[in-house]
Parts: sequence; C-alpha cells; structure tokens
Amino acid sequence: MADAHLTARSLESLLGDWRSAAPGYQSLADRVRLLVLDGRIPIGTRLPAERDLAGRLELSRTTVTAAYRQLREGGFLDSVRGSGSVARLPGPTLALPLAGGEGMLDFTKAALPAASSLPAAARAAAEELPHFLPDSGYDPVGLPHLRQAIADRYTERGLPTTADQVLVTVGAQQAIALIARTFLARGDRALVEMPTYPHATEALKLAGARLLPITVTPPEDAPHALDAEDDGWDVAAAEQAIRRASPALAYLIPDFHNPTGASMSPSTRERLLAAAAAHGMIVVGDETTAELDIDRVGEHLPLPASAQRKAGDAPVLLIGSASKSLWGGLRIGWIRAEPPLIQRLISAKPSTDLGTPMLEQLVVARMLPQSREIVEERRLQLRAGRETVRRLAAEIFPDWRIPSLHGGLAAWVGIGAPVSSALALAARNHGLLIAAGPRFGLDGAFERFLRVPITYTEEETERAFVALRRAWAVASSEPAPYFEAAALPNVV
Repeated sequence: MADAHLTARSLESLLGDWRSAAPGYQSLADRVRLLVLDGRIPIGTRLPAERDLAGRLELSRTTVTAAYRQLREGGFLDSVRGSGSVARLPGPTLALPLAGGEGMLDFTKAALPAASSLPAAARAAAEELPHFLPDSGYDPVGLPHLRQAIADRYTERGLPTTADQVLVTVGAQQAIALIARTFLARGDRALVEMPTYPHATEALKLAGARLLPITVTPPEDAPHALDAEDDGWDVAAAEQAIRRASPALAYLIPDFHNPTGASMSPSTRERLLAAAAAHGMIVVGDETTAELDIDRVGEHLPLPASAQRKAGDAPVLLIGSASKSLWGGLRIGWIRAEPPLIQRLISAKPSTDLGTPMLEQLVVARMLPQSREIVEERRLQLRAGRETVRRLAAEIFPDWRIPSLHGGLAAWVGIGAPVSSALALAARNHGLLIAAGPRFGLDGAFERFLRVPITYTEEETERAFVALRRAWAVASSEPAPYFEAAALPNVV
C-alpha cells in the first residue's frame, strides 16, 4: 500500500517544463523517472490516476497511459489493485559496474575520509571498552565524559556549556528527527532555508510540519569578514514570514550552509533570534559543518552570537556531529540546549532507540581533545579539493559559476541552464552519481544548480568532471537517455 498520494496538481508542479522534442509520452515518462531517481517522488508514493493527470496536463489519456506503461516496464511504477500506480525503483544498484570494471564514483556524499588519528583512537577505545562491559550497554543519554568533552568544545567557542546541556544521539540525522518529533505538532509551520539539507526537510515533514521556505543565495564574491551585510540570507523576508505565519520552529544551517556554503553574519543571527523570541519560535541551528573552515580560521560563531541568552529569549538547540570532521562511519551526534529541553528530548528518545553505540562514543571522546589538529588537517584537504574543483570547472565549463567558498564540504555551482536533473541522470551512464540541484529544494526548484563536493581526491574529481563533460553534451541538447536502474542519492 502506498504511503502517500500525489495529486495531479502536485505532480504538475513537480514536472515543471517537462516537454521536449521527444514524443509526449516519452517526455512525460522521462521526467517522472527523473523525479523518482532524484528522490522528489518518494518510493511508495501513489501517482495520480491517468484520467486526472491527463486532464490536468491537457493531454489525451492515451499519452498518459503510454507514459505510465513505459515507467512500469522500466521498473519505476507498480500497479497495485486498490492503490493505483505506486513509485518504486528497479532494484538496489548502489555500485553499478562500468565497462572497464570499475564501480560508480559516488559524488552524492559530500564527506571526507577518516581523520588520520582515528585508527589509534579506535585501538585505545577498544582497550577501554572492557571497563564498561559489566553494565547493560544501553546508554540513552551519552557517556558522561563524552558529554563533558562536547560541552568543553562549546565553551572554547565562546558558549559556556555544562554536560547536562548535552544529549548524545546516533548521528545528527537522529538529532534532527528527535527535535522535530518532540517540539512539532502535526500542522505546525517550520521555517527552513531554501535550498537546504534534504534529509532535514524530510524529517520535518514526517513530523507533520508544513514548511515555510526562506531564500539563501550565496553572494558571487562574498566578503571575507563575517560582519558582511550581504551574507546570502534575505533576513527581511524571514522576519516578515515569522510575523505573518508564526512558525513553531526554524531549522537553520548558519555556518558553511549546505549546499550554498554561505555563513550568517552576526547581525543576521541576532535579527533572526530577536524575531524568534518575539513570536515564541524555537531555533534549531545545525552546526555539523561549523568548524570546517578553510579561510576564516577561528572566526565562526555559534548560532547565539552572544555567549548566553537571557530568560525569555528564543529557545536555541544546536546540533553537532562527529561524522563531518572525524568520519562518516562514526554515527555520533549531539544536541546542545538548556537542561529542561534536554530532559524533554531524553524522555522522547526511547521511542526510536534505547542507546547510542558505546564503542563509537569512546572513540569520539578520545578524538575531541584533538579537534584543533584534526580541523587543521581537514582545512588542508578541503582547500586542495576546492582548488581542484575551481581549476577543472574553469578548464571544462568556463560558463559555470563557482561562488565564493570559505569552508564547508561542497560548491553550489551555477550551471547556467535548467538541466541539473538531466545532467545528473546522464552522468550515471558515464560512471558518476551526483545529486541534482532540485534534491535540495522543494517542488523542482534549483534546476540551474549542481552540488559538487570538494572532499574527494584530485584523481577522483578529475574523473567526475570527465563524466560531467560527457553528460553535458547530452543533457544540454536533448532528453536524457533512458537508464533502467539507479539508486536514490544519499545526500550527506
């Protein structure tokens, strides 16, 4: 049975300008296939009835029937009695083989390899583990010394924090979902940036929230200082949206925003916090990329621009993670908030898990005191990756626009034409998985953008750009070729 129902009107909005030189049924099937592959039509979603969609698109029913038939034959639709046509994928193909025998190059993940100090920390943690074996091993809150180490990191950054203000989670994604389930009621509005991290908006929608987008546009030549007025956030529009809609919660990425790379100025932070306080809005600051600076060494700030918020100000919950700076395989995240909010989250947490992995906590606790050395190692890796992307883009795609990027994990590249989904699909035929721009937006927006990670080696990035060059010749001039199997992009 399908989990969701897509109306003809909603599908029309997602389709955008779908018509091409191909026959109508083929163009429609191609576009729906792109939406499924890119995750904008979730697996299990029931598509509108053929008659309804034909009426909405002003097509003959024969055309829609032929399009649905082609999608079924390709494995992208299932016809289920009583449920209509349900979106699916042909099958798991996370590493499709290439002609040369190599696996797919996966650029959907903007993530670094493990920090060089991780093996030693893992060995030491394994030796430490026997001390904890007499206990049950179920740890819903987090090891005390890990929570203290996390609190110390916030204190070092200018936000005095104690261990009772920290809750350890299974990665940042669980932190987002836990906050959404705890503080949102079905039908509440949630303020989100557009574009943004797609798994966050998915978590908010699963909690029943109605999304209220505000625009983030990376300045083409962003000033180096963080006190810049033009930081990319339309703060006036955000204030107006808060006044008019009274959202219950805002999810924001203030430092090295995913995917644009923009960073909020202190004045923007203060204005948003003031608007939130005036209307009783909870502010969630996702800081998983906050310390991944390249040029702005030591300049980034926690979301509250002052060290302490006074009573009556907006409740602020900060999310952090070991995955971006240490390694994606360490599924350890955390939430920093005032103790009453932490207690509410602790009470809600057992509904989804009964504890955070002990060994991974021990590894992270050993690595956090080395944060300065690890961040410097990451800075060198990211600077090299940024320069490689800039060089290759200038050589191969001189018309593409690479915005200023002072930190973070990826470049939000303006490709100049609304073909991002077609480009991402065509790239699969040349051995590259990459997330199209609309994966980070709502209703098909951002077709003129592509997120390009700066976290891969020079050799891997060169391979990716070769694939993009070959795919561009197809995507920019004709419909994307039919591709019979692919996996949904996992965006990190």
